Amino acid sequence: MNNAICRCSRGILQGTVNIPPSKSAAHRAMLCAALAEGRSVLSPIELSNDMRATINAVTALGARVQFNDGALTIDGIGGKISANSADNEPIDINCIESGSTLRFIIPIACAVGINGRFIGEGTLLPRPIGLYTELLPKAGVECETEGGLPLICRGRLQAGNYEMRGDISSQFITGMLIALPLCEGDSRIILTTPLQSSAYVDMTVCCMADFGVQVERRDYGWFIRGGQSYSPRDYAVEGDWSHAGFFLAAGALGSVLNLRGLRMNSVQGDIAAIELFRGFGADISANGDELTVKKGTLHAQHINAEQIPDLVPCLAICAALCEGTTVIDHAERLRIKESDRLSSTAAMINALGGRAIELADGLKIEGVGEFTGGSVDGCRDHRIIMSAAIAALNSSGEVTITTPYSVNKSYPSFFDVYNSLGGKANVINMG
Repeated sequence: MNNAICRCSRGILQGTVNIPPSKSAAHRAMLCAALAEGRSVLSPIELSNDMRATINAVTALGARVQFNDGALTIDGIGGKISANSADNEPIDINCIESGSTLRFIIPIACAVGINGRFIGEGTLLPRPIGLYTELLPKAGVECETEGGLPLICRGRLQAGNYEMRGDISSQFITGMLIALPLCEGDSRIILTTPLQSSAYVDMTVCCMADFGVQVERRDYGWFIRGGQSYSPRDYAVEGDWSHAGFFLAAGALGSVLNLRGLRMNSVQGDIAAIELFRGFGADISANGDELTVKKGTLHAQHINAEQIPDLVPCLAICAALCEGTTVIDHAERLRIKESDRLSSTAAMINALGGRAIELADGLKIEGVGEFTGGSVDGCRDHRIIMSAAIAALNSSGEVTITTPYSVNKSYPSFFDVYNSLGGKANVINMG
């Protein structure tokens, strides 16, 4: 429904937020469960479009998936080729708009011997996959593409030494880490550039270990012993620190919120949101798995976003209302997200009366007293849309946001939660 708009107005959020489950953790757990021999139950799960994409993917592998009352039951394939993929015709694997699903499932399907035709839609179509089309043909997999999706892969992934860049997307490394233990021989992933978003790889390694598969970190990258098997288990999906960032931003700017469901010892990189918003001056205190956030005296800071790219839009909203000038750098990979997020974040702030300058690898944001309102192009990007809704809380005029249903990619209940806390968001279908 790209012809819908959302109108938001000034307000204060108050109350308790149950942070939704981490889709990063859920993606990884679903894949490990699908490769196990036996039944796993994963909960809680919010059925966002990205979760539906990974359900599509594991179903194509041959796993059986049922969703009931916030839990996924997955009967895995035990690393074996499913009966419906025994012929040579590629099986369609629809990744919808999930870059994580696409980059994870390509080598996994190859490792279990499935010929796959990987397809998607919308913002996924231009997302880079070239690292695989360079890497996989050297490892026994034939790749057929005209430069993007659809991508057809035939043949079984072989064990070996894989040289991979660490500065494009950690998702490629995650896909290979999950896949290579299924190969007969041992493998190595050798980094040719420093690893960015390393916490996401740490999440992968921890999740694999939870399902009984081990990899070893080495100076060059990772050593992966072949011939391993994933084991089924019941798995609790932790809260999403990336989504918590929106409510931390709201609290820093004047709302009073309690955030529940977050794991304080999480390996998610975006747990850095606590110290980053404290760096702006927000008053944040922790009690067990609950955070309380309130406004403090806000001031600018310098932010290196190399390890926390998903937090940049909500951090930028806070920066726009701080005293002084904030610089966010080392964020060049944001140009290949659902939108060019450096461009769309700067455009959002400027459209609302803020002052943001787009840099080659980041943003320079000069603080203003408040937003004045205006129209924001949501760019079909869930993080831009949610950030604009948070900005509206501190806007003297109404904020209109296009493509609001794109929040369904990761957080379908966002506007319901926002309004339940006292926000004023009205999503309108324009016909």
